[in-house]
Amino acid sequence: MAEQTVSLTALIGNKLCTAADDGEKVHKVVASAIRQGDKVCLSFEGVEDLTSAFLNAAVGQLYGEFPEEQLREALLPPVEATPDELVLLKRVVERAKDFFKDPEKYRRAAREILGDEHDK
Repeated sequence: MAEQTVSLTALIGNKLCTAADDGEKVHKVVASAIRQGDKVCLSFEGVEDLTSAFLNAAVGQLYGEFPEEQLREALLPPVEATPDELVLLKRVVERAKDFFKDPEKYRRAAREILGDEHDK
């Protein structure tokens, strides 16, 4: 089993880790590595701004593709992350775990709050 370090800024070519599209680039690399049986370490070195939209695309959706146990083993602790970045990452991971345990519950709640499209 190989170990890969994925530099967020090097991969997206930007110090602003804010766009979901950029997070998707990270997701593809990380998901591919996990499928190959590799361990992955995310490097936050050089990140100037980070959003939950980016992290949801990069990391959150992994919980819909892989068992939590596999991710626990495959995802190594991140490096060069600030305390605020770690808090945001933890929040995204916890929300993703909750969501993928029962996605329909979240869809129902969204419909209740936003109204159903068919009611119009």
